[in-house]
Amino acid sequence: MSHLTTETFDANARAALGDVQLRGALRKATSLFGTRRLEAARSLDNWEELRTEARAIKDEVLLHLDEYLQKFVANAERRGARVHWARDAAEANQIICRLSRERAARKLVKSKSMVTEEIHLNDALEAAGFEVIETDLGEYIIQLAGETPSHIIVPAIHKTKGQIAQLFTAKLGIEPTDNVDRLTSAARQVLRRRFAEADIGISGVNFAVAETGTILILENEGNIRLTTSLPNTHIAVMGIEKLLPRFSDLDIFLKLLPRSGTGQQLTTYQSLITGTKGRPDDEGPAELHIVLLDNGRSRMLAHPVTRQSLACIRCGACLNACPVYQQIGGHAYGSVYPGPIGAVITPQLIGLGKASQLPYASSLCGACREVCPVKIDIPQLLLHLRAEIAEPGKGKRKLETVPGDRIKRRRMEKLAFRLFGAVMARPRLYEWNASAGRLLQRLIMHDKKIGRVGTFLSWLAPPLGGWTSARDLRPLAPTTFRKQWRDGLVNEAAMRPGKKP
Repeated sequence: MSHLTTETFDANARAALGDVQLRGALRKATSLFGTRRLEAARSLDNWEELRTEARAIKDEVLLHLDEYLQKFVANAERRGARVHWARDAAEANQIICRLSRERAARKLVKSKSMVTEEIHLNDALEAAGFEVIETDLGEYIIQLAGETPSHIIVPAIHKTKGQIAQLFTAKLGIEPTDNVDRLTSAARQVLRRRFAEADIGISGVNFAVAETGTILILENEGNIRLTTSLPNTHIAVMGIEKLLPRFSDLDIFLKLLPRSGTGQQLTTYQSLITGTKGRPDDEGPAELHIVLLDNGRSRMLAHPVTRQSLACIRCGACLNACPVYQQIGGHAYGSVYPGPIGAVITPQLIGLGKASQLPYASSLCGACREVCPVKIDIPQLLLHLRAEIAEPGKGKRKLETVPGDRIKRRRMEKLAFRLFGAVMARPRLYEWNASAGRLLQRLIMHDKKIGRVGTFLSWLAPPLGGWTSARDLRPLAPTTFRKQWRDGLVNEAAMRPGKKP
């Protein structure tokens, strides 16, 4: 999937729409998670109040992020952790590679982490000569397949049971089977050995508490417990926005994240890690290193509109609710972060010049906003980014120079709207164009049955052809309302409720 990029989203999406197996897997999985989320949310009678409180907490953190970061670092280091600051992906990878070399590490195990996917940590570690194994089952499947995750919570959501069975047969040498327990057992046997051999364990962070210097990692499989406790060294990578002010704030977010992500009331495991172990016979690593990553987040923080993007807690609910994601999956976005939140975050992380197609990957239906546990107004953010593309720099900042094809398209749009305005302002010119259109459309009409027989337009000249290439278009009516009125075919009585003209 490495050839898929944000710059080729339109082509990626068209290819995904032709993959029947992919769309079937997506439809089944997203529907299931959507139903579970709704049922889990209904189990709390104060769901909306929790969402409001969570958003207020995240807003507080983002407004005073510098202060909370300093407080977190001081408390974490007081408990034995070492904190490293990384301005971008390259610096974060350098820090982690350096720490691994200094400890003569050869084998590293990783738990599921979107931020390490964001910085392409595996590629950097492998290029430096380290052996890296993903220990989350979904991530392990993706690693074996040589792919990237297609969902924030469920990395292999796009794969069917049959595809996973074929992969395990080819890569692990097991007998062909579609039994889920046997497939899971085969992966477990391989991974348990890896845990025992690992020199360093690497994880992400779901939440970090400024008050105590604690990091929290949620999971269902138990692999994070092993990743963070068996190796002597634990490296945790987190975005600077992951902070919460107080330990008591976790009570709110632990009710929201599992319900929104997987439809659970609580994940199976919650690992609260505060510093290193105090005695040799205690559990946990001898060393804890926390890498605080910026990588464009400060730019997002500076703008009052885009700042709310940083409130995201990576639950994936917006992906499951999005009609676009449901049809094309995550790989089409060409980014680590797919779906509605990815269409918002990615252009801000890598620049609009490279991701100018993503803000248009939405119908603006608002389903993402309705399910977001921290009430991020994703449609508003998408419109903001679209405005930046249409008129760069009109807002309080200019994200990045927009490519030439967008400038050309904008000029064509302006010309088209001027022509449209000229026609609509002149009734006779409008009637003449409508009459000409009725005559010309006869050349490109065809009958098609979609539930019922109807007549549709099969082709339109560019640039309007983009519509008929993927959709059917109803033709203009054979006559106008005014003509029917003049001919007595329509009268006032026929226009009353319950009457058909």
